[in-house]
Amino acid sequence: MKSRLLKTLWAGNGRRYGRLLLLIGLVIAITGCDVIISEDAQGRNAQVVIAPPVTAYVKPKILEARVHDAACYTQGLLPYNGVFYESCGQYGKSALRKVDPKTGAVLKNIDIPAEYFAEGLALVGNRLIQLTWKEQVAFVYDVDTFDKVGEFKYEGEGWGLCYDGDKLYMSNGSDNLYVRDPQTFQLERTIPVKLLDEPVFQLNELECVGSSVYANIYMTDHIVKINKETGRVASFIDASQLLVDGYSQLSQQQIALLQQRNVLNGISYDADTGDFMLTGKLWPVLFVVRLDER
Repeated sequence: MKSRLLKTLWAGNGRRYGRLLLLIGLVIAITGCDVIISEDAQGRNAQVVIAPPVTAYVKPKILEARVHDAACYTQGLLPYNGVFYESCGQYGKSALRKVDPKTGAVLKNIDIPAEYFAEGLALVGNRLIQLTWKEQVAFVYDVDTFDKVGEFKYEGEGWGLCYDGDKLYMSNGSDNLYVRDPQTFQLERTIPVKLLDEPVFQLNELECVGSSVYANIYMTDHIVKINKETGRVASFIDASQLLVDGYSQLSQQQIALLQQRNVLNGISYDADTGDFMLTGKLWPVLFVVRLDER
């Protein structure tokens, strides 16, 4: 795995997609690399990922499988005071939730107006900040009451969001991380994300951990660990076998459907234990895992 080159390619439908399939065939014939092709329910671009050479190649060690609400199209996940907060997406189904991490029970919920598609979520002090996909607005809520206390405007799409105690880090599906002021949401810096000088596109849900930002690569079950100062990828995390190895209640057909469209998209870090919680869009399970580098 460490000797393979990352190439993140994307294409639309029709002839362009046909050319992409031809290219994939050539890549497989020449390199023998594993290739994932997928297309999401919102019509976003197909995604191809070929496993990369990195400082560390990591496969999650499953510690526990817990119940997760399969009705939530998970867009953001974060822990706070013994519970976790979750942003659920899709038009007409978007919500903000407080969830019991042990049982999966929804302790508090507010629905987002149907014209908004909720995305990433971050906690700054006692304020939850929830992005929207195309609506160019972030909603700000009181973490205890879920009362809306403000909003921020921004340009372009909103995908992932995390807070490192100093700055907000945001993604929009490109190969960049965007550093924003947590009080004003003003853009302060753009960080290109690269793996061996190749851009890593489709950065999605984010989790800030120390000097790193963990990011899902959209339409895959892969995560990259990014140095937040340099933008360099330090680790490539292959979570593609989570459902196969850790959840026996799903059939192979059900697993294949989840892996094709409703991929991994939820990263939450427990600073007390050093463990991560991982789930996906409409997944019925949330995994507690260890991401030890080797």
